[in-house]
Amino acid sequence: MTYLPMNPLKSLCPLALLMTSFILPSGKISAAEKGNIAVKNGDKIAFMGDSITQAGKRKGGYCQLVLSALKDQGIEAAPVFAGISGHKSNQMLARLEKDVLQHKPDWMTLSCGVNDVWHGKRGVDLESYKKNIAEIVNRAHKAGVKVMLLTSTMIGEDQSNAMNQKLAGYNAFIKALAKEKKCLLADLNANMQEGLKKFPADAPKGKQLTSDGVHMNKAGNIMMARGVAKAFGLTDQQLDQSAKNWK
Repeated sequence: MTYLPMNPLKSLCPLALLMTSFILPSGKISAAEKGNIAVKNGDKIAFMGDSITQAGKRKGGYCQLVLSALKDQGIEAAPVFAGISGHKSNQMLARLEKDVLQHKPDWMTLSCGVNDVWHGKRGVDLESYKKNIAEIVNRAHKAGVKVMLLTSTMIGEDQSNAMNQKLAGYNAFIKALAKEKKCLLADLNANMQEGLKKFPADAPKGKQLTSDGVHMNKAGNIMMARGVAKAFGLTDQQLDQSAKNWK
């Protein structure tokens, strides 16, 4: 792949580009547009999701990187890790009270959709998914919890495959719901598609941002962390500084 002429970053490897110059879609997040950070010192953040979020609590995982980036700005946030492998929207709705609301977080990030599609006949159809996610958001708001919705990443690093084409409808709903319910939005699917373009055309396919086509590798966790942190209002410049310590 050839990078833009006269770009001083063109000699960097794709992982370095992800760490230092990841460009996210604009016009999505009000907090960022205002130039401030939505999370305040002492806030509690619940990270609700599936195996991707469960792994996100590990060292180098996207949840930990978000917390680290906030800390770099003088914001100590307490995490509530609520990711469970294999879970779909119906299961997250069922455990919302126990795993999130009873902990009285200030914020909840919600990453849900991959398994609803990936699990096929054992998955959750789009109409049921819409009802489940809307109810999760409604219950969170009723409990005084602010919500950030994350679009689902990808099922295989090929946007044209059948799974990702089906997933697009689920992500379209997430974006519409975020607007309707005035939730913050991290469009990680768009970020992932852009991130994959940074790899050379001859780079091995399928494991550029993931370890297996779905679960994040180091570069994928960085991509997700930048997306979530930007949705909270951190700037690219602030994240570039934080990324220097993301080992």
